[in-house]
Amino acid sequence: PCVFLAKHQSAWETLAFQVILPPHVMVIKRELLWIPFFGWGLALMSPIAIDRGAGMRSLKQILEQGKQRLGSGFGVVIYPEGTRMTPGKRGKYQTGGAWLAVRAGVPVVPIAHNAGYLWPRNSFVKRPGHVTVSIGPPIATEGRRPDAVIDQASAWIEAECERLGDARQSPLP
Repeated sequence: PCVFLAKHQSAWETLAFQVILPPHVMVIKRELLWIPFFGWGLALMSPIAIDRGAGMRSLKQILEQGKQRLGSGFGVVIYPEGTRMTPGKRGKYQTGGAWLAVRAGVPVVPIAHNAGYLWPRNSFVKRPGHVTVSIGPPIATEGRRPDAVIDQASAWIEAECERLGDARQSPLP
């Protein structure tokens, strides 16, 4: 098991990661569970549903429930910027996922993609194109500080997102 730290640009990755990644749970804002049909389906995936306004209580919940899920053989997907970001924009990377990985003694695996160009944030419009997902090399956490881990992961994610570019310009295979 590992902690996946992924760029969050759209709803696409929330759906696609269910197929792309090995068995895992996601850390989500609890409000998503209140959305009719979508939230009910999401609840069946046993996410770690946090109150983003709860500060240290949320971190404690991520650490406790995350370690339990990792111990059961599941990976944990965290979007460290905490919300969907428009392609080309960078949010503040929170350290909760790095703390979980360090405390649990598991690696962090960074994930970049360009889905936000095709499934824009806050838009029902879907554009044609080819989404590329790039899964980075595992980042060891043993003996490291969480801030150093998140710095390394965020640098890789942002550089890789830039390298992937605009999915609307990608030729289809």
